[in-house]
Amino acid sequence: MLSLRRSLRGVRGVSLYIAPSTRAVAKGLAAQAARRTAVAAPYSTKSVAFTADTYGSKVSRDEKYKKLDDADTKYFESVLQDTNGLITDADDLLFFNEDWMRKYRGQSQLVLKPKTTDQVSRILKYCNDNLLAVVPQGGNTGLVGGSVPVFDEIIISLSNLNKIRSFDDVTGILKADAGVILENADQYLADNGYIFPLDLGAKGSCHVGGVVATNAGGLRLLRYGSLHGSVLGLEVVLPDGTIYNSMDSLRKDNTGYDLKQLFIGSEGTIGIITGVSILCPARPQAFNVALLAVSSYETVLKVFAGARRELSEILSAFEFMDGKSQILARRHLKLDHPIESGEYPFYVLIETSGSNKDHDDEKLETFLGNAMEEGLVDDGIIAQDETQLRNLWSWRESLPEVTASAGGVYKYDVSLPLADLYGLVDAANEKLVEANLADLDDESKPVVDAVGYGHIGDGNLHLNVCTRVYSKEIEQVLEPFVYEWISEKKGSVSAEHGLGFQKKNYIGYSKNDVEIEMIKGLKKHYDPNGIMNPYKYV
Repeated sequence: MLSLRRSLRGVRGVSLYIAPSTRAVAKGLAAQAARRTAVAAPYSTKSVAFTADTYGSKVSRDEKYKKLDDADTKYFESVLQDTNGLITDADDLLFFNEDWMRKYRGQSQLVLKPKTTDQVSRILKYCNDNLLAVVPQGGNTGLVGGSVPVFDEIIISLSNLNKIRSFDDVTGILKADAGVILENADQYLADNGYIFPLDLGAKGSCHVGGVVATNAGGLRLLRYGSLHGSVLGLEVVLPDGTIYNSMDSLRKDNTGYDLKQLFIGSEGTIGIITGVSILCPARPQAFNVALLAVSSYETVLKVFAGARRELSEILSAFEFMDGKSQILARRHLKLDHPIESGEYPFYVLIETSGSNKDHDDEKLETFLGNAMEEGLVDDGIIAQDETQLRNLWSWRESLPEVTASAGGVYKYDVSLPLADLYGLVDAANEKLVEANLADLDDESKPVVDAVGYGHIGDGNLHLNVCTRVYSKEIEQVLEPFVYEWISEKKGSVSAEHGLGFQKKNYIGYSKNDVEIEMIKGLKKHYDPNGIMNPYKYV
């Protein structure tokens, strides 16, 4: 049996502990899963107000859009030729009408689940000709209300377009339907020695097409870059039913405009992505994960600089979490924190991945030894096997669920210069305390706390304001204050989750007037009737 402690070579007086034993971790995670099942029932019965009611002062239904009637439904039945391809039952519709945070709720009376690109084309052409508004929906894991209706828009679910089309094990080019679940795509690639160049906590639910439509960044952008670089081609159905197809794109094609880029991050506003061609790197053979405790945000940046310098080509993720997020995680998961020596202001999760474990182990141990000798790291642990590796990652990946566990969460996914990044969390907490709205333990206060975590490697902060209820009072304190603060620091109001419904009115804090007019011009050109995901984006 492995010792629970080991000292790094060359580090005197300081021990870096390995994670708890596999059996203990497995037992803890099983208990965690059981608790999630136990608490899901009462939370799921919570009634969510219609978006149209909650934000009635900001948005109203455009009467140019036709309301669904029996003739429309019969046409869609003729296209899909499958009664399971249409959902009209009120209880079943609820799943598609609500976002996973239970903040937004639409009033769609129909979900369509096409199985082919041709069916999507025929559906969109009919909707365009008849001014029926639509909302494309993938795994519905978005954070800004972009994948659910605002009013009675028809939902077009891509979940039945879920086939791997082809994979080239020489070039690493994967071609897949848009509805393939990200985790399934990655498992398919793993079986062939490759890895999907994007990873995120919602990988078990989100769709390949959805992450492209929102230009998701994820946990390993530091290593593999953004989807603007890895996506080689797309198949997209335009609002009039025209099928744009660049799925056979090469890595080099310098003939004319790179049209696929228009749809990466377009959030279903100018077309529905039905197929993705993406370049996938070879799967690393060796992974290491270390979780470190540090004393300040400034120290987080110093550790990051050292990691980039010393770990270089094997550094695949560098995540940070503030101490408050870990307190909430420990309370919600009802597990002991992996670092047992005390509570710390900040934590850093480092992942390395490469082809030679001995080489990677030596580089990581040397880096950690130097960091501890320099007094940058107060304590830390290294995963000893795959189960422990997953356990350490769970303390980061569980945070979206953790921060919503008290009742609700206001999520701000933003980009900022690294020096200013955590300052937004402090500023938000100050505003909430001044308004007498926040207290970690006082159940009478609507806000639990504002916490911060995210991807240091690409300057992406997740400011999560954990609440016991959603309320206008909270929202008025936070908005537009948060966006004004970001604009002053020359940041972006959306780093990786898009604009959706939540941030439509705040795009001006990140884009100038010329940029906004160009975006509106593209929308008007490709969707002149405005049927695609209305009331959102711009």
